[in-house]
Amino acid sequence: MASDKGIAKGLIVGFLAGSVVGGIIALLFAPKSGKELRQDIRSKADEVKDDLDEYFKEAKEKVSQLYNDGKKRSETLVHDAKEKAQGLLSEAEKVLADAKSKASDKIDQVKSTAGKEGTRIKSAFQAGVDAYKSEKES
Repeated sequence: MASDKGIAKGLIVGFLAGSVVGGIIALLFAPKSGKELRQDIRSKADEVKDDLDEYFKEAKEKVSQLYNDGKKRSETLVHDAKEKAQGLLSEAEKVLADAKSKASDKIDQVKSTAGKEGTRIKSAFQAGVDAYKSEKES
C-alpha cells in the first residue's frame, strides 16, 4: 500500500511537471499576441485542471476498491481463523474427554485390583494370625 502511494505521488508530480513545462514551452515559442497567449494559458490551465480532476476521481475509485478488497480479505481471514480455532477447540475437547474416560477406566481398574489384593492380604494376614495362635496353643 505504501508503494502505491509513492507511485501515485510520482505520477501526479510527473504529470503536473510535464504539463506545466510543456505548456510553458509551447506558449513561449508560439508567436502570438498577449491576448491570444493569455487565452491559451487559460485553456491549458483548464485542460490541466480537468485532467487532474479525472485523475483524482480514478485514484479515489481505486483507493475505495483497494479498501473494500482489503476489508473483504480481512473478514475472510478472521472467519477462517475462527473456524480453525473452533476446530482446534473441538479436537481438544475430544482429547480431554478421551483422557478422562481412560483415566476413569484406569482408576476403576486400580480400585478393583487394590480391593482384590486387599482381600488377599487380609486373608493371608488372618491365616498367619491363625497359624500363630495354633502354634502358640500347641
